Amino acid sequence: MKEDQSVLGLETIRRNRGISLAQIAESTKISIRSLEAIERGEFRKLPGGIYNTSYIRQYARAIDYDESAILSYYHRVMGAPERLNAGTPHNRDHGFVSGYPPPTTIMGS
Repeated sequence: MKEDQSVLGLETIRRNRGISLAQIAESTKISIRSLEAIERGEFRKLPGGIYNTSYIRQYARAIDYDESAILSYYHRVMGAPERLNAGTPHNRDHGFVSGYPPPTTIMGS
């Protein structure tokens, strides 16, 4: 038996649950190469952007694993914040709230 070189023991968990990468690839439409990258923690091999977290979530669901644990690991490795403070508008200093520009003044004022 080959040694599990995956992060968080994901490959062993997946195998113990009798799930193949091909099955996950078929159900999620994620390439086996990307699934292998997730298992190994080689996140820079993923397509990037929101695809990364989407792929990780789908993989976790496919093997019935806590997606927040994998995402937490992903964010630590990638140096990204785990969450943005949803209650604080990030653009407040620029006159924007929640991504929308401030309302214009009443016409004629």
